Amino acid sequence: MSELIKPEADTWQIGDTTLHSRFLLGTAQYPSPDTLRHAIQASGSQVLTLGLKRTLAVGGDNGFVQIIRDTAKEQGAHLLPNTAGCRSAREAVTLARMARELLGTNWIKLEVVGDDQTLQPDPFELVEAARQLVNDGFVVLPYCTDDLVSCLRLVDAGCRILMPWAAPIGSGLGLLNPWALRTLRARLPDITLIVDAGLGAPSHATAAMELGMDAVLLNSAVSQSGHPVRMARAFKQAVEAGRQGYLAGLMPTSDVAVASTPVTGQPFLL
Repeated sequence: MSELIKPEADTWQIGDTTLHSRFLLGTAQYPSPDTLRHAIQASGSQVLTLGLKRTLAVGGDNGFVQIIRDTAKEQGAHLLPNTAGCRSAREAVTLARMARELLGTNWIKLEVVGDDQTLQPDPFELVEAARQLVNDGFVVLPYCTDDLVSCLRLVDAGCRILMPWAAPIGSGLGLLNPWALRTLRARLPDITLIVDAGLGAPSHATAAMELGMDAVLLNSAVSQSGHPVRMARAFKQAVEAGRQGYLAGLMPTSDVAVASTPVTGQPFLL
């Protein structure tokens, strides 16, 4: 009998923390705290992102941060604060240090916006911020494009996890450039790759995982759906299916038909 792959054996890491779920979930724009709580439970996610700058800008200390902290504790999940909305390395580094003090974690999802329309990261400010934060003891997860050279520079800065986009944030377009993601996987075999941004349907998450990505992160596709809890469960299953497909090995593609039951050159079982 062939060896069975047990789900609990297929683990990965952020820093020194071992994780089982490969689905990271954002916590913004849910209809209510209860919906958020149930969506997190349905997702099985062990990592929840929190946009500290935008959260505090909405209305100061309105209790939302504490709600997220309590929910994460209930679910046994870890918080991953991000620097969404920052536009310079200096601003991002300052916010990251604030997040470490407030939330008690050295994990940071590093975002530095370079363009207002696409919200594309600024590769130069991003690398500079990553270098400073790595030197400051952070586990840095930079949100970046799928450009290979930019990703190599982030690795040179000390990042061991990268978060390339599938498409612009909130677009729901799915994987615009599978070739680029496949190239990243091939060229950076020892780097953890988490596809972040642009995923709009569970099938998009499956496709990303089938390329060999280590995990996916999304927010809007769940929080802005008609039924966030059901959608969270759908993405959980999609991520798991894509991962198992990758581990099993996808069949090779062909431009011509290949008979699945050839009638010549094969022995018959009687």
